[in-house]
Amino acid sequence: MIRVILTDIEGTTSSIDFVHDVLFPYSSEHLADFIREHHGDDVDVREQLQAVAEQTGLAVDDIDGLIEELQRWIREDRKETPLKALQGMLWEQGYQHGHFKGHVYPDAAHYLKVWSERGLRLFVYSSGSVKAQKLIYGFSEEGDLTPFFSGYFDTRIGAKREPASYQAILQELGVEPDTVLFLSDVEAELEAAETAGMKTAWLVRDGDVPDEGRPAMRDFDDVDKLLREHFPL
Repeated sequence: MIRVILTDIEGTTSSIDFVHDVLFPYSSEHLADFIREHHGDDVDVREQLQAVAEQTGLAVDDIDGLIEELQRWIREDRKETPLKALQGMLWEQGYQHGHFKGHVYPDAAHYLKVWSERGLRLFVYSSGSVKAQKLIYGFSEEGDLTPFFSGYFDTRIGAKREPASYQAILQELGVEPDTVLFLSDVEAELEAAETAGMKTAWLVRDGDVPDEGRPAMRDFDDVDKLLREHFPL
């Protein structure tokens, strides 16, 4: 019996295009100025720059070098925790100033509310920082969706394609693996979650579904049917 929904963001509740066409270009354009403005007096920014320095061997005071490295990580779509943390801080300003709103599919927004009202506990697991996760749902085009979530996980818990990450999430939640349904558009992530004992649903919102392999869900209407047919409350 499913008691917990653990969901990915990109390609699952939200459009990949929003991240790649809005958020990433915004961080590429504004991250350097943000770091130069805040590295001297913002402890959180300084902490993440220290982490970048430790990973790269650069000096923490080599601001130009650290910025260059971060820009390279953005271009390569690296899932580095300090980059994600800094992007989250920058995007917070963008959301608060009304430069953009978070994209969430209407069907996802609808069922997040419905499932929460049914008593399911909802959690997010994304490569974006927890701050970035709260922002995309808190400032979404569908309104503030954060009241429906019980918690958030990012790469600090582990990489999304590693079974140990899902085992760590289960340990933190204190639930049995088969009571959790994980939603993602990436099969490797689903396989890792299944190795940890979780149930899974594969979201394929666009493109063709392979003829063989796991069944695919086109939207959250399909996921809800799966829940009602196979995991009745």
